[in-house]
Amino acid sequence: MKGKKLLGVALAATMSMSLLGACSSSNGNEPTNTGSNNGKTPTSTAGTESSGVDTSKEAKLVYYLWGGEGVANKDILAEINKKLKADINATIEVKYIDWGDIATKYPLLFASGEKFDMSHASPGAQVSYYTLASQDALVDITDMLDKVAPKLKAAISETAWKGTMVDGRIYGVPSMYSEYTPSGYAYRSDLLKKYGMEKIASIEDMEKYMDNVLANESYAPINGNAADAQNMFRMLVDTTGKWLNAPGISFSELNLVTESPESFKKVFHPAFTPEFEAWAVKMREWSDKGYWPKDILSSQVGANTNFQAANSAGYLTHAQDWIGKYGADKKAQPEADPYFYTFGEANGKIKRKIGVENSTVISTNSGNPERALMAIEKFMTDPSYYNLIQYGIEGRQYEIVDGVKKTPESFNQEKDGGGFAAWSLRTDEYNLPMDSENPVRKSLYEEWDKVAINDPYVGFSFDPSKVTTELAAISNVNMQLGMQLMLGKTSKDPKTAVEEYRADLKKAGIDKVIAEVEAQLANFEPIQ
Repeated sequence: MKGKKLLGVALAATMSMSLLGACSSSNGNEPTNTGSNNGKTPTSTAGTESSGVDTSKEAKLVYYLWGGEGVANKDILAEINKKLKADINATIEVKYIDWGDIATKYPLLFASGEKFDMSHASPGAQVSYYTLASQDALVDITDMLDKVAPKLKAAISETAWKGTMVDGRIYGVPSMYSEYTPSGYAYRSDLLKKYGMEKIASIEDMEKYMDNVLANESYAPINGNAADAQNMFRMLVDTTGKWLNAPGISFSELNLVTESPESFKKVFHPAFTPEFEAWAVKMREWSDKGYWPKDILSSQVGANTNFQAANSAGYLTHAQDWIGKYGADKKAQPEADPYFYTFGEANGKIKRKIGVENSTVISTNSGNPERALMAIEKFMTDPSYYNLIQYGIEGRQYEIVDGVKKTPESFNQEKDGGGFAAWSLRTDEYNLPMDSENPVRKSLYEEWDKVAINDPYVGFSFDPSKVTTELAAISNVNMQLGMQLMLGKTSKDPKTAVEEYRADLKKAGIDKVIAEVEAQLANFEPIQ
């Protein structure tokens, strides 16, 4: 039954593909490798663990990570495996799912029955963490924690553990890294000043900036690709009243929302609102003005790449991605000094990132679940392990100078480049600022922490098994007409196209999906 259930979920998820879900703008799933030993010399605990786990037989673990393999990754992994072999008699083989393949390969990883040990999971991933847990794809580690990883259990707060629970049981290890990932527009501050503007704090300000770009520059305000369709939808949701994203339809496509945090048990699809129709009209206006290129649906180059090549006045992403790319952006265009317009800030919708949103999980097909959990504990509670998985080899990939992680002068990208997208293993305790990230991070997060709200859906596990067919059909509609509406590229008048989109959603079964989500939400209470 597990394989059949998960295969159905996987097939539904793969229908959405990756056109609407570029990683750099997918609610916080962009890697920003940060971590350190706070300037202390790392030490390893030699010998075999005395936790009561039999480690006499070597365990060979398989760890799936998103992204590609860097040229130096094997060297870094060799150092990690030396330590793991000495400490818990285990080694790790890392397998990679390239960014462009996540929408198709990640769901099938769990549905195929492949034997592996660890992977990243999130409620917002192509197959939700809660879905995987409720359908027996993940190991229940609740009772294992005390015996196998007591240090890890103690290090993570009770609230964070609660966020991982499904029917009172724990199926994943949440990250211990504080971050905010609201969507927004990263734009050139040098152009802003050139146009006599102070900042972008509203859609009207953004339009004024983009009009100035069209009048004075040789490139588009948002020179991106089809992935920006989802970014435009995020802008609609984030700037409209108290709307918040709701579960049911993948967040990598045009998803369901709730009217406010207080009314979270009532959900709807924005397509059936006047606000959506007005937005579709605006998107046609923006497209006709030339805010993005005419070939945006077929373009293979993202706006950030064009931004760094001085061929775009900005790019749509989330705050953590903008912060992490700040150094690369400034290196490519030193005068640009990109600022960030956060869509949801004006309406008080900055949401706290909860640990479960970036979790490390153990597959039920793992041959060594206890050893896998021991390895996770090492990565998250021992700075010598943490530095390797997050930074690389000290002196080669990184150095710490005055409490800041820097790139050594001897670094050569062609032979030293690499690193792992292991952001689910990050912790605040070992995190240090990088010279490549925006220094505003600390002060910005402190301000947001004062006003941030909790996502009312954290801890909710939506079971899609009764609406798998409908979700696949909705994904098809979203891939076609939904995406076109968000980029103003429909062949018909936008109001007519919206009516067609609504009719197609109805035929696909949107009402059945909404009813199922609300039925499952009826007895759910948010984590406090």
